[in-house]
Amino acid sequence: MTRLSLWTPRRWQYLIRIQARWPQHCARRHYYMDEYMKEQSDHSSGTIHDIVIKLRERTGVDIGYHIRPKSRENLLKYQPKQEELPTRSMKDSYTVVTVPLYGNELIRERYVNHLGRVRLGRLMEDMDMFAVWICHRHIQLPNLPKNVFLPYTFVTILVDRVDFKNTEYLALNKNLELSGFVSWTGSSSMEITIYVRQPVDGEYVNVTKALFIMVARNATNTGPAPANTLKPADEMEQKYWEAANKRQIERKRARGESVFISPPLEHEQAIMYNVLQRTTPPNTFELNKRILPHRCRWMKDSMCSTLLKPYPQNRNAQNTVFGGYLMRQAVELTVVMASVYVGDAPRLKCISDISFLKPVMVTDFLQMNAHVVYTSHNYLQLMTIAQNFNTDRREHTTTNIFYITFKADTIVDEVLPGSYREMLWYIHGRRKFLSALNLQMQYPLPDEEGGDDDEDQEDDQACQQEAPAK
Repeated sequence: MTRLSLWTPRRWQYLIRIQARWPQHCARRHYYMDEYMKEQSDHSSGTIHDIVIKLRERTGVDIGYHIRPKSRENLLKYQPKQEELPTRSMKDSYTVVTVPLYGNELIRERYVNHLGRVRLGRLMEDMDMFAVWICHRHIQLPNLPKNVFLPYTFVTILVDRVDFKNTEYLALNKNLELSGFVSWTGSSSMEITIYVRQPVDGEYVNVTKALFIMVARNATNTGPAPANTLKPADEMEQKYWEAANKRQIERKRARGESVFISPPLEHEQAIMYNVLQRTTPPNTFELNKRILPHRCRWMKDSMCSTLLKPYPQNRNAQNTVFGGYLMRQAVELTVVMASVYVGDAPRLKCISDISFLKPVMVTDFLQMNAHVVYTSHNYLQLMTIAQNFNTDRREHTTTNIFYITFKADTIVDEVLPGSYREMLWYIHGRRKFLSALNLQMQYPLPDEEGGDDDEDQEDDQACQQEAPAK
C-alpha cells in the first residue's frame, strides 16, 4: 500500500491507495467479463454508423427537422405491462460495434485531436449511442405487432465511472471496438457495461470500461416504461449481477451523503479550517482579507466558460439534445481548462460520474463552465457544469454535472477556495478525486499520553516523498 499526502492538515493527511498500480494481470481481470461474453456470443452490430440507422428504423424517427416533433402518442397503446415481458440474460443484449478508423480518412478526421491522438470526447459520444442500442437489444416485446415502431424512449441519467488507460498508445489507423451488455435492471432502469478496446496484431489494447445508467421511458417520454427483468444465465453472469447490484446500492448511499445535502464530515471540516488559516493574514482581524500562498491559485480564477447553440443535427425524437453530444462538449471544454491550468496537455484519467438532471432543448442555448476544484501533486480534479439558457424567460437551468480527473507530467499549482461555497466544491472535488484514484481515508488515532511527535514527523516526511504511481 502507498501512503500519500494530499496537502491536508497533518493529523488528517494519511491515505491508503487501494490499487497503487495496474499490473498486467489486474488489467486483464478488469476486462474479464468482456472476454467471457466474447466466448458466449459472437454477435456484431456492424459499425457505429450502422446502429444509428437501425435506431432510426426501430423508433420511426424521420430524417428531417420539424419545429414541432412528430407525435408518437399513437404508440402509447402498445406499451406492455411488466408481467408481459420475458426475462433476459446478459448474453441476450451483448454485442460488438466497430469505429472504422482503418482505411477511412474522412472518419479519422472526426476522431483526431491536435496532438494526433484519439478525441476522447468523440469516443464518449459514441459510447452513449452504443448504450442506447444495447437497451434496444435488451428490450423484447413479444406482443408488439410487426411493422409497429418500438414504443419506448431511452434516456441516459448517469455515467457512473469511466477509467481511461493506454490512450496515448491508441493508433488512429486501426479500428476501435466497442462491446457491451445490460448488467443490471430495475423496474425501468438498466445498467449498461461498455468496454472499449483496439485490436492490434491479434491482441487487444484496453482503453476503458464504462458504466451507463439508462432509463426506459414511454413513447412520448412523459412517463416510465417497464424493462425486461435481467435473469443471469450462469454463474459468471450471477457474480457480475451481484457486483452490479452492490454498485446500485452504493449509488443511492452516495447521493444521500453529498456535501451539498449533508454537512462536511469532521475531518473535512478540519481541512476547510486549515485552508482558511493558510489564506488568512495572521496579524489582522480585517474582514474578507485573504492571502494566496506560494504556488497556489484561487479557484475563482481557475475556470473557463463557453456558450453553445445546439442544432437539430444532435437531437432525438423529442427535439432534445443527445446526451452523447453534451458529453463530448463537456469533455473537450474540460480538456481546454486542464491544459490552460497546467500549461501543457495533461492526460484524462477518469470520469468519476456524469449526472443528467434536465433535458437540453435544441431551441435553447447551452452554457458550460469548467472549474478546477481540487489538485494534488500532479493531478487535477475538474467539475464542469452545463446549464440550459432559455432566452425567452432569461433563465438558467442546471442540466448536467461532470467530474473529470487529469494527470500532468509535473507537479501542478495548488488550487484554493476563496468562499464557503467554493470550500464545499473543494471538499466535493476531493471526494471525487479519492474515488477516481481508488484512494481511501485512513483516520488517525488520538495521541496517547506523552505523544510521539518524532515518529509522526518521520511518517509525514515519508508521505511527502511518495506520490501516486504513474
